[in-house]
Parts: sequence; structure tokens; C-alpha cells
Amino acid sequence: MIIFYICPAKDLNMQHKIISLDEHIIQSQRNLPYATGELSSLLRDIGLAAKIVSREVNKAGLVDIAGKAETENSSGDDVQKLDVLANDLLISCLRNSGECCGIASEEEDSYKPIKNSYKQAKYVVLFDPLDGSSNIDVNVSIGTIFAIYRRNSFQGDCTLDDFLQKGTDQVAAGYVLYGSSTMLVYTTKQGVNGFTLDPSIGEFCLSHPNIQVPKTGKVYSVNQANYNKYPKGSQAYINHCMEQGYTMRYIGSMVADVHRTLIKGGIFFYPGTTNKPNGKLRLLYECNPLALLVEEAGGKASNGQERILELSPTELHQRTPVFMGSEEMVNDLERLVKEFDA
Repeated sequence: MIIFYICPAKDLNMQHKIISLDEHIIQSQRNLPYATGELSSLLRDIGLAAKIVSREVNKAGLVDIAGKAETENSSGDDVQKLDVLANDLLISCLRNSGECCGIASEEEDSYKPIKNSYKQAKYVVLFDPLDGSSNIDVNVSIGTIFAIYRRNSFQGDCTLDDFLQKGTDQVAAGYVLYGSSTMLVYTTKQGVNGFTLDPSIGEFCLSHPNIQVPKTGKVYSVNQANYNKYPKGSQAYINHCMEQGYTMRYIGSMVADVHRTLIKGGIFFYPGTTNKPNGKLRLLYECNPLALLVEEAGGKASNGQERILELSPTELHQRTPVFMGSEEMVNDLERLVKEFDA
């Protein structure tokens, strides 16, 4: 005798319920005390830019957009062709959105005011258009990082002070990871959620709801080749990791390394060195947005002595040492920094 089981319709609906990025943003907007729609629209515009960048990244080997652009950015780093493309795409999408009054990019010397003739936009956006771009030519994961702040100035063009805000003042932050799949992870200080791009329908779909960083882990991510250039506290922590039998994983793309840390636990860190005592990573474009994500997911982010999000920026391209990930591991590192680098 053959027995057939008919799945109830409500079970099918539960199994196949797809929540898109747009739908999730609109649902989340209801819980924001100051939301009037502009922030939701701005996040959707960033999602659109991410889809276009993802398309270009995925065909980098087929057209002449890989390799260096024969220029340097404001920080003295070599600029890749895809850096320029991603930067221009993000600026174009944000300029056309009408929801932000200014942008600042890691690839630009200064911020750019955006004039809106029909409204007074409330937000400024800072971004690293293509983090880890030196990995493009070898097809390793790269990403886009963004941070959104409410402007401090009240009228006219935005000012430098609108961008030089503490990380705690961010209203939203996130990143897009271009890897084996394209993922967008963001927070509006109501938890951290991840969305995977489904190329068949062209939508980011909720795949990682309510991401939580494990309290501890067994993976540390650092450029260990610089060991002899690091301060003694960072050296002591690396020694501690090796003594504990932790696994070292370092991709060289901050988005990819932090993404793994968010999902699986562990610690990512980039200390200062003898020739770069303030470290390599930018406070406003990289450290603040990723620190907010890590903290909202239950982790911790520090410069070794202070909370990253409490640092007061004094310039757009300010750098800082950074240590972020599982809370217990960051606590161990801070203890050793305090002991050896006091």
C-alpha cells in the first residue's frame, strides 16, 4: 500500500517564505523612532548600487576592468580599476537618490556635498567602495563598507563636522561581500541581518537573520608577517593564540575576515606597527561601521585600550589600530595590551 502525505498549505508557506531586503527595511522602519522613510530609501539605494558593483566584479576577468588604475588614493594606496568603478557607481546612486546631503569616500581627498533642489536631505554617507581591492586580480573575496549618519548642520551644504562624528552616532552601517555569493549585512541598531543576492530574481533575500557573534572562538586573523613590527602587547596575544592552539586565518580583505568572525566567532585585528603606529585601517570608512555591526551582534571592538565607537575623529582619513570579534577574545587581548604596552 502506498501512503501519500499532503503537506498543509500553511507549512508550504512557512518553508518558502522569502523576505527581501526591501521588505525587511520597510518592516524595520516601523521600529525606528525617528524614521520618516528617507533612511529606508537610502538603504535600498545602497542595495541597488551593490547589485551593480557585484555584476561588474563578477565579470572582471572578461573585460578590461581588472588591474591597477595607475593612480594612488588620498591615503597613498594603489588604486585598482574596479576601485574607481565602484566609487563612481556608489556616488552616482547616492547622488540620484536625493536622500543624502553629502558623501565621503576612502578614494576621495575630501567629502562631496550633494545639492538637492527639492528637499533638505538629513543624512551623510561614508564608504569604502571596494575593500581588499588588491585581491581582485587573484579572485579573492572583496567588499563594500558603508556608514550612515544624521547630519549635524541644519541647512545649506553639509560640513566637515557632519562626517567627523563618533561611531556611536551612526544610524546604520553595513557591508557587501562579493565572494562565492554576494551578501549584504546591515544594522540599524536593531540587530544584524544578512541577505544573499539571488541572481535569478535580482533580489537580496534574508539568509542570516539575527546574526550573533559567539562569545569566544578558536580562530585569530592578523597579518602575522608583521609580528616583529607589532607592539609587545599584540605580540603577546599572538603568542597566546599559538599556545592555545588557535587557527590563524588571514584573507587580507577586512570585510571577508570580519564576516567570517561574525559568523563563526574569533578575533580580527590590525595593530599599529613601528612604521605605522596608528595602524593601516581607517576609522570612519572601515573600523566604525564594522565595529557597530560586531557590537550589535554581541561582540566587542576596541583599539586595544578604548572602545572603537567612542573614538573622536579629527580628520576624514584618520587611522586606528583595531581589534574586534568575540568578546572574551578581545578582553584577553586588551588585558595583554594593558600589561605590556602601558
